Amino acid sequence: MLCHAISPSYGYVKASHDVVRHPKLNSDAKILIAYVQGLPEKWAGRPLGEHAKRLGLKGRAYQKAKGLLKEFGYLHERRRQDDGGLWVTDQLMSNVPLTDREARRIHDKRAGSPQVGPSDHSPTVGQPSTRSVGGYLPKGEEQEKNYSHPPTEEPEPSDEMAEVEPADPQVIQAERVLLSLRHADPQLRLGAREARSLAGTAADWLRRGVNAAELRLALSRGLPEDGVRFPRGFLAKRLEVLMPEPLPVEPPVPAPPALRQVIACEAQQEGAEHVFRPAGDETVCRPCRQEAAWEAHTVKWVPPPLPDDYEKPEPLPWRERVAVVRAADAAVSE
Repeated sequence: MLCHAISPSYGYVKASHDVVRHPKLNSDAKILIAYVQGLPEKWAGRPLGEHAKRLGLKGRAYQKAKGLLKEFGYLHERRRQDDGGLWVTDQLMSNVPLTDREARRIHDKRAGSPQVGPSDHSPTVGQPSTRSVGGYLPKGEEQEKNYSHPPTEEPEPSDEMAEVEPADPQVIQAERVLLSLRHADPQLRLGAREARSLAGTAADWLRRGVNAAELRLALSRGLPEDGVRFPRGFLAKRLEVLMPEPLPVEPPVPAPPALRQVIACEAQQEGAEHVFRPAGDETVCRPCRQEAAWEAHTVKWVPPPLPDDYEKPEPLPWRERVAVVRAADAAVSE
């Protein structure tokens, strides 16, 4: 049994932009939403599969469209036992995504409402009552009358009304994160102006070392069990309370010393002039300083001068030289 919580318009169906532009729903799922939205009251109790057959959706195409509607919160099913003990499946379809808690509240409200209660007259006549729509009307249907023709499109905002795009890249990234929260949980759906009003505070998270994935996780996890009724206020409070500590201020890096001008080496020898860049007040290049230091620490042996009457002795034959060496060795051993 299908119970849809949509107040239909007469003569046309007003499709929500969130449904038409949904990136994950295929065309069959969108057509099913629009078709069920425009159903008259007397057809509301028929199962969704019967309506899909009227549209030509059968088999795998219908199962895929139904799976997408259930995945993104547009269709909710619940099995229960009726008064006769038979198991029936209640289907709840909406043109706005509902959480399981919201869908369960609508099911419970319909089960306890006197919408189809019989009277004491014979034959029995059902008592009229208002239709249950989950505590709120579909988006765009609040306090709106039905007209014989579709309403005209809203005019585009003029240049004076257009808001200035943020120039800070971190503000732009934070705004994209806030707009993407609807994919993490439909309860965190924000409008463009709401996201822009919170982008400045969310950008402070990015400046404090939090990346986009960590920011999205911090804002979307641990939601209240009773749901989020005002996403902007909830996210503004969470951004303020869970704001991380600022990054530690690093000491400034000292600027490198200025380079000195090149000068000519004062210890240069004859030949081409060479220059160097001094590190301090030195006036001699490093190679010249090393060469001077090596010369200062090197001891050179100079033989003593020979007397004027010195005569070079005649060379001895080898036999005599051997005898002299042996005699010297014998004297040492004694």
